[in-house]
Amino acid sequence: MTLEKFAMTTDEPTWFTQKRQASFELIDKLPLPKMQRFNFSSWQLAPSTEAIIKTNVPTICDDYILMDIFDAMTAYPEMIQKYFMNKVIKSDENKLTAYHTAYMNQGIFLYVPENTVVQKPIEIELKQNSNQPFVSHILIVAGENSKFSFIQRTRTEGDAKSVANCVVEVMAMPNSEVRYAAVDEMGENVTSYLSRRAYVDQNAYVDWSIGLMNSGDTVADFDTDLFGEGAHSEIKVVDITSGQQQEGVNTRVTNYGKHSIGNINQRGVIMDRSRLIFNGIGHIIKGASGANAEQQNRVMMMSSKAHGDANPILLIDENDVLAGHAASVGQVDQRQLYYLMSRGIDKKTAQRMVIRGFLGDVLVSIPSKAIREELVQTIERKLADGQTIATNS
Repeated sequence: MTLEKFAMTTDEPTWFTQKRQASFELIDKLPLPKMQRFNFSSWQLAPSTEAIIKTNVPTICDDYILMDIFDAMTAYPEMIQKYFMNKVIKSDENKLTAYHTAYMNQGIFLYVPENTVVQKPIEIELKQNSNQPFVSHILIVAGENSKFSFIQRTRTEGDAKSVANCVVEVMAMPNSEVRYAAVDEMGENVTSYLSRRAYVDQNAYVDWSIGLMNSGDTVADFDTDLFGEGAHSEIKVVDITSGQQQEGVNTRVTNYGKHSIGNINQRGVIMDRSRLIFNGIGHIIKGASGANAEQQNRVMMMSSKAHGDANPILLIDENDVLAGHAASVGQVDQRQLYYLMSRGIDKKTAQRMVIRGFLGDVLVSIPSKAIREELVQTIERKLADGQTIATNS
């Protein structure tokens, strides 16, 4: 299917078709995203076919608007044109964002108006059919003084070899509060590119809680730009890799605004022959006086054949700031294992308990009880599926 015919199937506005075409022409001219100590240049990260997948989530009520993004282009054209791959993430940032814009085939638009407080979490579930391309976009606009929680679950159905290119954009207006939680469970044969970013305005707050439970190779960019004075973001990531899986995760906070706060807390467990790279990046821009950037990146290796890195990166261009980092990569604590096994607990169960304890610092800080419980169940399932979790394997 040509790009023109592909665009026609969406009945989309002219400006969006033009944006697709401009992005298509950039794909071969732009570089891949940069990721320290992780080379994925040989990966196939773009599906070879195109198809439109409608997302059936129309919800228009007094509190918020939740609908298919193609329908939103007709219903709310000015807002979609203003924010889609234009302010939070730019289409021309790299090869994968350009590809995403050119071939986006499904998506969701959420708008919570100003001065609106949504009491119950807004929940969606996306299911990837592994026989179809999956180029998914979520655009969230939080109006001034709004407050809500958003929960996303993404899973693969089927075991065909495929590619996923998924983007989430959050626009947090002044004094808004957004709590975003996600559990990703892409299949073993799915190569994924995941990009999530927030633009945080004055005194706005964005809380990210992300469980990376994919079984296939993954490249992830989790970014927050604190543009407003007093902007605040907390980013929590839990990740488990197994088998031959390769994962690279860039988690970045950039402090542009004065007195802005950005904290990163990442925990990863590596099993079998898998590889996990955590890059935590805190950048305080010149002029962001009074800013605070703290991060923790910790990795536990459950196999001597696994490979992990936890790379804290601080870029400080201002004097009157607070910044710090902690990083560790190591094997399971043998003293903890010995203590549990001395109480009659078998080794495999003891290892899982130690892992749960290691991840607990992040899990307990996730504000959504539903996501905490779901992550615990997913973690148990993934650990049970691991080929080996012996420290001397």
